Amino acid sequence: MTSTLIPSAVSSTASLLPPDDPHRRVLHNEVHARPTARIRLPALVVYVAVLNDGISREQECEHLRRLPGQAALTTEQLAGNFLRLRLDGYTVKWERHTEFTRYSIVQALPNNAVLGAANPDLLPALAVTPEWLREIPGRTIAAIMLAMVDGDLEAQDDTLAKAKTWLGDTPVMASVLGQTGHSWAVSDFLLRPDGFERMLVVAPADISATRAGRVSQRLLELETYRLMALRGLPVAKLLGPMLTQSENALADIMASLENKAAADQELLDTLVSLAARVERATAEHVYRFAATRAYDGLVAQRITELREKAIPGTQTMGDFMQRRLSPAIATVAATAQRLASLSERVARTSALLRTRVDIATEVQNQQLLEKLTRGQELQLRLQATVEGLSIAAISYYVVSLLLYGGKALKAMGLPINPEMAAGAMIPLVLWASWTTIRQIHKKLRPGAAD
Repeated sequence: MTSTLIPSAVSSTASLLPPDDPHRRVLHNEVHARPTARIRLPALVVYVAVLNDGISREQECEHLRRLPGQAALTTEQLAGNFLRLRLDGYTVKWERHTEFTRYSIVQALPNNAVLGAANPDLLPALAVTPEWLREIPGRTIAAIMLAMVDGDLEAQDDTLAKAKTWLGDTPVMASVLGQTGHSWAVSDFLLRPDGFERMLVVAPADISATRAGRVSQRLLELETYRLMALRGLPVAKLLGPMLTQSENALADIMASLENKAAADQELLDTLVSLAARVERATAEHVYRFAATRAYDGLVAQRITELREKAIPGTQTMGDFMQRRLSPAIATVAATAQRLASLSERVARTSALLRTRVDIATEVQNQQLLEKLTRGQELQLRLQATVEGLSIAAISYYVVSLLLYGGKALKAMGLPINPEMAAGAMIPLVLWASWTTIRQIHKKLRPGAAD
């Protein structure tokens, strides 16, 4: 009889692996955090992107609660930076990013806005109230009405003419999207009096809802990232005069350094002020310049994802954006490089001035040491003179004591001449005083020469 070993059931797959990194699930689910909308044609997408600096999730949640049936919405539902609300006949999508928040309303296309309509009025057909749109927390950076309609892509001239009529007979940019040419994207990129841009997507009626959703997302993100990238341009223009003034000031400082036309302290004060100005500008604007580079990269990526092909007689949307965006991005990049270069030049100038000050300080220290050396020599001479006088004075007092002692002995009856005895003792006293002082010097200065 044989027996079969059955492995014990595993209660959790996690037990088969080492403990999870704290961020593992968040990072893993990031790829699913913002699913693409499914859009069935014909449809209207009302899109608003607002800068969220100083705007909290609580404020945004409070605004979303004003939608019908959303009074119970909690801020915990907004923790994932994405929320799609399905309402009666339309959906509202909320997405929070680092610098901006996006609101997308997908609703049915009004009957008066089909392909071929002449610049249709879309505002009366909005699924949300104008007050709700107007009171979205934040400052508007992008607002787009994207109409997605069905049309015959084979009849290029007729379809393009209808698209131009729909946009108001303005000069348009148009692209065939995808390798198979599954749809068209048409826009004039004009800001209308109502504050919205308009885009038109023309596709066959049988286009899948998922593909339509991806097309709308790429077009809306393309325009949003273009505008976010351009936010660095006003900063670059604002910094231009300051950079020119600072460069001229730095050139003056270098000329003064070369010609020794100003005091070091004066140059140092001017250079410190200039360095503070440059570093302040760097601290205030380095993020904006870095963000511009990042957003420009996203614009290029979205253009690539569209896989555009030209429609005869029109410019593609990607070419239009790149031709007008590239000079602005180049200006921002040049300003960022100019600011970084100025900071480096200020640092080099500071090093040069510091070297000059160090050399001057060393010269002053050398002169001070020479003065101290001369002072010590004078002090030694004075000390030797004082020592000589001290030996004479000590010897005088010792001889005086010996004289008094001799006189005392003579008074006691000893046959002694005090004056002669004291005079005879003078050389011995001088020698003893000199020897004693030398011994004291040896004790105080062990290495001193005899």
